Amino acid sequence: MDGVPCLRVSRCQTQQFRGYLQSRGMLDQRFNLVKHPDGTVLLPILSSCLSQLDLLSLRNTLASDVCDLTWSQSPLQSKKEKKRTGGNKMERTLQDLLESLGERWMVELRRDLPRSFQRHGDLILLGDNCFTLPLWKKIGDQLWLAVAEALGAKRLAKMSRISKDGFRSPVVTMLLGDNSWVKHVDNGISYEFDVTKCMFSAGNITEKLRVAGFDCRGETVVDLYAGIGYFTLPYLVHAKASHVHSCEWNPDAVAALQKNLEVNGVSDHCTIHQGDNRQVQLCNIADRVNLGLIPSSEDGWPVACRLLKRTTGGVLHIHQNITSSLQNGAPQNVSAKNADREVWKAWADDTANRIASLLRDLTGAPWVINIQHIEHVKSYAPHVHHVVLDLDCRPF
Repeated sequence: MDGVPCLRVSRCQTQQFRGYLQSRGMLDQRFNLVKHPDGTVLLPILSSCLSQLDLLSLRNTLASDVCDLTWSQSPLQSKKEKKRTGGNKMERTLQDLLESLGERWMVELRRDLPRSFQRHGDLILLGDNCFTLPLWKKIGDQLWLAVAEALGAKRLAKMSRISKDGFRSPVVTMLLGDNSWVKHVDNGISYEFDVTKCMFSAGNITEKLRVAGFDCRGETVVDLYAGIGYFTLPYLVHAKASHVHSCEWNPDAVAALQKNLEVNGVSDHCTIHQGDNRQVQLCNIADRVNLGLIPSSEDGWPVACRLLKRTTGGVLHIHQNITSSLQNGAPQNVSAKNADREVWKAWADDTANRIASLLRDLTGAPWVINIQHIEHVKSYAPHVHHVVLDLDCRPF
């Protein structure tokens, strides 16, 4: 058939389906998704992956009534084209503004426009590498009104850096608008937070979807680095954990976490422990411990071992950023992708041995440690990867 193959899904499940397709390499990332007035969304699929698409299984797995294959007869807008179009619109808007103020447009100004940004509802969060030239300051508030209009936003903010306060707090300045609280919806879960005080990572959506697919009924989960509830909420809302103990030391993140638990109707199933998780007075309670801190959660490993149930054990989900150096020294018949995976496996083996040693020292008895799974979450650069190790730990 002609056109681009697409999976038609309901708008409320877009993130869930997109994460599923992306994790299996089936999403055609050259194109943008298309929203239809009837409340459905088209997700472009690679033609080479059509034979792998099992619609019936997909409907059952993701519990969806709207899930069918269609072809977009009108060409989908590519991501490059969309970015170029949006950039051109902003450039034209700012050129008109400068001309109305008697200023001249220069190539340097084009280079100083934002190349990317984060969108949270009607608020756009700009990076620190744009609008740095003195002329922009001369224009004043008219600049931000024009930028917001070009980007289809009502509020603007700019992030300059990450604070060194130990909380990884963002340093964000509101440019347009007074209210800095935003709402972000992933997989039917509402996350509300103050962009000037809390970070939000949209890049870990695939891991949040994976957690949402766990069956945690009857389980007690400890989330050692809860933040605003990135993983606490999927464990409660979708995985149906009996109770989650959420540890977080940033008071602003705790405030957002409390709000998000209430908004999503799960506050009765969560206990928040504010402060350094190494000081938390919990022991021998967890069926599962989430260690969602990067670049490394190593400081939390002894705490996680202490939390596991002594008689039955449990599962540790250990996050880590891993840098591979094998690509230069790997045999010629080993691909870069396989070389990276070999490094992940070596790290996982070493981590399993260290966890076994920690548990043996803690309990005075041997434990059986099995690597269940190594999940690739995202890449920051070639051969720099965020991975999660699922480690099954049981007393011998």
